[in-house]
Amino acid sequence: MTKRNYEDEAIKLSKVIDIAIESMRKFPSESWSKETLDHVVNCYKEYKEYAINPEPKFKKIASLKYLIEDVFTRFQEGSGKDVEYFWQELKKQNLDYSRKDKLDKIIKSGKIKSRIEFEYVTDIIVVAEQEGRITKDEAMLLGNMLDNFALKHCK
Repeated sequence: MTKRNYEDEAIKLSKVIDIAIESMRKFPSESWSKETLDHVVNCYKEYKEYAINPEPKFKKIASLKYLIEDVFTRFQEGSGKDVEYFWQELKKQNLDYSRKDKLDKIIKSGKIKSRIEFEYVTDIIVVAEQEGRITKDEAMLLGNMLDNFALKHCK
């Protein structure tokens, strides 16, 4: 990857956030109330504010990666018209993000490599098993990976 600069990446992320908000408003989840939609949209607006105007100590690409993770989680994991619209708009606007199956990548590697992956697996493991995206054996494997990571990195 080429050397990235915080301001350029933050501006790019703010465009992604605008698309995320547009997609959720245009195709709201049927399971969400108006209040839920408003709350999620407000969270995305906060993400944008954090990206564009971070505290000086957080004005780093490494910090921006956490926001990127927060912004993309719904669109990496979810499905529906809003998710499809989101990815189509990103492609149309030449924003160089791509949809990834991170869970499959972690399972194949056999190891949780970072705090971000640890938090991601923690958040998604039950839902992924319930939706049939992973088997019981894969859920057990991921549970063991969580335990191993926690033993080494969490105190």
